[in-house]
Amino acid sequence: MITGINHITLAVSDLERSLGFYIELLGFKGHVAWDGGAYLSAGDLWLCLSLDSPVPSEDYTHLAFDVSETNFQSFCERLCQSGVSIWKDNRSEGQSLYLLDPDGHKLEIHVGSLETRLSALKSKPYKGLKWL
Repeated sequence: MITGINHITLAVSDLERSLGFYIELLGFKGHVAWDGGAYLSAGDLWLCLSLDSPVPSEDYTHLAFDVSETNFQSFCERLCQSGVSIWKDNRSEGQSLYLLDPDGHKLEIHVGSLETRLSALKSKPYKGLKWL
């Protein structure tokens, strides 16, 4: 039985550029780097950056990262001032900023949890919603 996410690996075309983005801009902790990649973390999330030829998804697939409600506004302002590309406007429960990493991977900075999302669905259900 699956108990959680072990790690996430993202293909990156320029390791140094991606290290700067994830460590300096997003605030991940760097652990190790080698010629072909690096290991970073944010809270319990283990992120591997792997030097490769990225092919970002054109669909809605994305990674969402937690940020506290208290820090959301200032964090997002700093990201926007750095010139990140925004790929979507937020239309769902909770505050979110949808941005692209240097290789075009879709990311979301989000305030909320599964519990807050489910609670919001009770008052404003999606079309065809079924509780499992």
